[in-house]
Amino acid sequence: MSKDVEANEQSRTRRRVLIALAVAAPVLAGAALIPSVAVGGDERATHDHASHEHSANGAGLGDELAQVRRATAKFHRVDAAIAAGYELGWVNGSGVRIVNTCVKHPSNPAAGAMGWHYFNAALMADNAVNANEPEALVYEKTADGELELVAVEWVVRSADSNPPGVSEAPSVLGMEMHILVPKPGPAFYLMHGWIWRDNPSGIFADWNPDVSC
Repeated sequence: MSKDVEANEQSRTRRRVLIALAVAAPVLAGAALIPSVAVGGDERATHDHASHEHSANGAGLGDELAQVRRATAKFHRVDAAIAAGYELGWVNGSGVRIVNTCVKHPSNPAAGAMGWHYFNAALMADNAVNANEPEALVYEKTADGELELVAVEWVVRSADSNPPGVSEAPSVLGMEMHILVPKPGPAFYLMHGWIWRDNPSGIFADWNPDVSC
């Protein structure tokens, strides 16, 4: 083989190698990114779950809960709550006053209680929820018979309530409300906020083991 022919052959070989590398480079780059995207997705899912748990325990909601405390501090005196439209229990669509006794866990005394619920009829009527305007205030009776404010409760009537309300669970403070007592009970969507009494079960738990009837 002459030197000119050999040089041409080597040049063609180099061109083929360069073309092959150029074609393969994007594919290799994409493959290199796949593990990073997958890990990133897992990290985001973990972060979202952690954020939900963070909120459910009240952490990360300091400013919002402080606003609720400021909005409801005046209701430590039950007379002030009554003057603002709150009253013991709630009159349903059949004219029956319900939830008008001290509410305690029906089967597990260790779970504790909620207390006495004072509902605001006007706030119950609008089927909307505002964190700073809770539909119910929850009190516990002290040893001398006085009522002490221990929690707030956000309440929205569900489609199974009387009268009926919304068909999808509302949210408050970024958390979905839930039905604790389904039909034939009140079937309210609700969320407690134990902002005036520590709750070992969590600030948004339904029952407080440190509260009794």
